[in-house]
Amino acid sequence: MGRGSSGPPTTAPAPPPRGGVRERFDRLVREVAKFGAVGGAGLLVNLLVFNLVRQVTDLQVVRASVIATVVAIVFNYIGFRYFAYRDRDRSGRTREMSLFLLFSAAGLVIENGVLYTATYGFGWDSPLQSNIFKFFGIGVATLFRFWSYRTWVFRALPAREPVTRGAARPEGSRATQRVP
Repeated sequence: MGRGSSGPPTTAPAPPPRGGVRERFDRLVREVAKFGAVGGAGLLVNLLVFNLVRQVTDLQVVRASVIATVVAIVFNYIGFRYFAYRDRDRSGRTREMSLFLLFSAAGLVIENGVLYTATYGFGWDSPLQSNIFKFFGIGVATLFRFWSYRTWVFRALPAREPVTRGAARPEGSRATQRVP
Protein backbone atom coordinates (compact mmCIF):
# COMPACT_ATOMS: atom_id res chain seq x y z
CA MET A 1 0.00 0.00 0.00
CA GLY A 2 1.19 3.46 -0.69
CA ARG A 3 1.86 6.34 1.61
CA GLY A 4 -1.24 7.81 3.18
CA SER A 5 -3.51 4.90 2.29
CA SER A 6 -6.09 3.71 4.76
CA GLY A 7 -5.60 -0.03 4.20
CA PRO A 8 -4.09 -2.45 6.69
CA PRO A 9 -0.34 -2.23 7.18
CA THR A 10 1.77 -4.76 5.33
CA THR A 11 3.77 -7.26 7.30
CA ALA A 12 7.19 -8.67 6.63
CA PRO A 13 7.26 -12.21 5.26
CA ALA A 14 7.37 -14.91 7.90
CA PRO A 15 10.75 -16.50 8.51
CA PRO A 16 11.18 -20.07 7.27
CA PRO A 17 9.77 -22.67 9.65
CA ARG A 18 12.12 -23.86 12.36
CA GLY A 19 13.10 -27.46 12.66
CA GLY A 20 14.80 -28.19 9.37
CA VAL A 21 16.39 -31.56 8.78
CA ARG A 22 19.81 -30.40 9.96
CA GLU A 23 18.41 -28.90 13.19
CA ARG A 24 16.36 -32.03 13.97
CA PHE A 25 19.40 -34.20 13.28
CA ASP A 26 21.56 -32.06 15.61
CA ARG A 27 18.91 -32.35 18.36
CA LEU A 28 18.81 -36.12 17.91
CA VAL A 29 22.62 -36.34 18.11
CA ARG A 30 22.60 -34.30 21.34
CA GLU A 31 19.83 -36.47 22.75
CA VAL A 32 21.67 -39.68 21.86
CA ALA A 33 24.86 -38.29 23.43
CA LYS A 34 23.07 -37.41 26.70
CA PHE A 35 21.23 -40.74 26.71
CA GLY A 36 24.57 -42.45 26.09
CA ALA A 37 26.29 -40.58 28.91
CA VAL A 38 23.61 -41.56 31.42
CA GLY A 39 23.37 -45.05 29.95
CA GLY A 40 27.16 -45.50 30.05
CA ALA A 41 27.25 -44.57 33.70
CA GLY A 42 24.26 -46.86 34.29
CA LEU A 43 26.09 -49.65 32.48
CA LEU A 44 29.04 -49.29 34.84
CA VAL A 45 26.72 -49.28 37.86
CA ASN A 46 24.94 -52.35 36.51
CA LEU A 47 28.11 -54.35 35.86
CA LEU A 48 29.79 -53.29 39.12
CA VAL A 49 26.76 -54.22 41.23
CA PHE A 50 26.35 -57.49 39.27
CA ASN A 51 29.94 -58.56 39.90
CA LEU A 52 29.88 -57.37 43.51
CA VAL A 53 26.71 -59.35 44.26
CA ARG A 54 28.21 -62.41 42.57
CA GLN A 55 31.38 -62.09 44.66
CA VAL A 56 29.83 -61.56 48.06
CA THR A 57 26.72 -63.77 47.83
CA ASP A 58 25.80 -67.21 46.61
CA LEU A 59 22.94 -65.94 44.46
CA GLN A 60 22.41 -67.48 41.06
CA VAL A 61 23.65 -65.50 38.06
CA VAL A 62 20.28 -64.22 36.85
CA ARG A 63 19.13 -63.23 40.34
CA ALA A 64 22.32 -61.24 40.86
CA SER A 65 21.73 -59.65 37.46
CA VAL A 66 18.15 -58.66 38.32
CA ILE A 67 19.37 -56.92 41.50
CA ALA A 68 22.03 -55.07 39.51
CA THR A 69 19.51 -54.08 36.86
CA VAL A 70 17.10 -52.66 39.45
CA VAL A 71 19.90 -50.57 41.01
CA ALA A 72 20.85 -49.32 37.53
CA ILE A 73 17.21 -48.48 36.72
CA VAL A 74 17.00 -46.19 39.78
CA PHE A 75 20.34 -44.60 38.88
CA ASN A 76 19.26 -44.11 35.26
CA TYR A 77 15.90 -42.54 36.14
CA ILE A 78 17.64 -39.84 38.11
CA GLY A 79 20.12 -39.27 35.27
CA PHE A 80 17.48 -39.17 32.57
CA ARG A 81 15.02 -36.93 34.44
CA TYR A 82 17.58 -34.40 35.69
CA PHE A 83 20.17 -34.49 32.89
CA ALA A 84 19.27 -36.10 29.58
CA TYR A 85 15.58 -35.16 29.48
CA ARG A 86 15.46 -32.21 31.88
CA ASP A 87 13.85 -30.03 29.22
CA ARG A 88 10.97 -32.43 28.63
CA ASP A 89 7.41 -32.30 29.91
CA ARG A 90 7.20 -32.63 33.71
CA SER A 91 3.46 -32.20 34.14
CA GLY A 92 2.49 -35.83 34.70
CA ARG A 93 5.09 -37.16 37.11
CA THR A 94 2.95 -40.17 38.16
CA ARG A 95 2.35 -41.10 34.54
CA GLU A 96 6.03 -40.61 33.74
CA MET A 97 7.17 -42.79 36.63
CA SER A 98 4.61 -45.49 35.81
CA LEU A 99 5.66 -45.65 32.17
CA PHE A 100 9.35 -45.53 33.10
CA LEU A 101 8.90 -48.49 35.44
CA LEU A 102 6.83 -50.38 32.86
CA PHE A 103 9.39 -49.94 30.06
CA SER A 104 12.28 -50.51 32.47
CA ALA A 105 10.69 -53.80 33.52
CA ALA A 106 10.40 -54.79 29.86
CA GLY A 107 14.07 -53.87 29.41
CA LEU A 108 14.92 -55.92 32.52
CA VAL A 109 13.20 -58.94 30.95
CA ILE A 110 15.05 -58.43 27.65
CA GLU A 111 18.42 -57.91 29.35
CA ASN A 112 18.12 -60.83 31.73
CA GLY A 113 16.41 -63.04 29.17
CA VAL A 114 19.60 -62.93 27.11
CA LEU A 115 21.66 -63.84 30.18
CA TYR A 116 19.19 -66.56 31.19
CA THR A 117 19.30 -68.12 27.71
CA ALA A 118 23.10 -68.10 27.64
CA THR A 119 23.42 -69.47 31.19
CA TYR A 120 20.69 -72.08 31.34
CA GLY A 121 20.07 -72.73 27.65
CA PHE A 122 23.68 -73.09 26.54
CA GLY A 123 25.53 -73.64 29.83
CA TRP A 124 27.72 -70.57 29.37
CA ASP A 125 28.10 -69.56 32.99
CA SER A 126 31.74 -68.73 33.67
CA PRO A 127 32.28 -65.24 35.11
CA LEU A 128 33.64 -64.02 31.76
CA GLN A 129 30.76 -65.53 29.78
CA SER A 130 28.21 -64.14 32.24
CA ASN A 131 29.67 -60.64 31.87
CA ILE A 132 29.74 -60.90 28.08
CA PHE A 133 26.09 -61.96 27.87
CA LYS A 134 25.06 -59.47 30.55
CA PHE A 135 26.72 -56.75 28.46
CA PHE A 136 25.07 -58.02 25.26
CA GLY A 137 21.67 -58.15 26.99
CA ILE A 138 22.11 -54.58 28.21
CA GLY A 139 22.88 -53.51 24.64
CA VAL A 140 19.74 -55.12 23.21
CA ALA A 141 17.59 -53.72 26.03
CA THR A 142 19.14 -50.26 25.56
CA LEU A 143 17.80 -50.01 22.01
CA PHE A 144 14.31 -50.75 23.32
CA ARG A 145 14.69 -48.37 26.25
CA PHE A 146 15.92 -45.47 24.09
CA TRP A 147 12.93 -45.78 21.79
CA SER A 148 10.38 -46.23 24.57
CA TYR A 149 11.72 -43.53 26.92
CA ARG A 150 11.90 -40.84 24.26
CA THR A 151 8.57 -41.83 22.69
CA TRP A 152 6.40 -42.50 25.72
CA VAL A 153 8.08 -41.48 29.00
CA PHE A 154 10.03 -38.24 28.51
CA ARG A 155 7.89 -36.67 25.82
CA ALA A 156 9.05 -33.51 24.10
CA LEU A 157 7.17 -30.34 24.83
CA PRO A 158 5.28 -28.89 21.86
CA ALA A 159 7.45 -26.63 19.72
CA ARG A 160 6.84 -22.93 20.19
CA GLU A 161 5.89 -20.96 17.14
CA PRO A 162 8.29 -18.11 16.37
CA VAL A 163 6.85 -14.64 16.97
CA THR A 164 6.69 -12.61 13.78
CA ARG A 165 6.24 -8.92 13.25
CA GLY A 166 2.63 -7.98 12.80
CA ALA A 167 1.37 -11.04 14.64
CA ALA A 168 -1.78 -10.73 16.70
CA ARG A 169 -1.22 -8.96 19.98
CA PRO A 170 -2.84 -9.84 23.29
CA GLU A 171 -6.24 -8.39 24.06
CA GLY A 172 -5.98 -4.97 25.60
CA SER A 173 -2.73 -3.96 23.94
CA ARG A 174 -2.66 -0.63 22.15
CA ALA A 175 -2.63 -2.10 18.68
CA THR A 176 -5.84 -4.09 19.21
CA GLN A 177 -7.90 -1.39 20.94
CA ARG A 178 -10.38 0.32 18.71
CA VAL A 179 -10.74 4.03 18.85
CA PRO A 180 -14.35 5.31 18.40
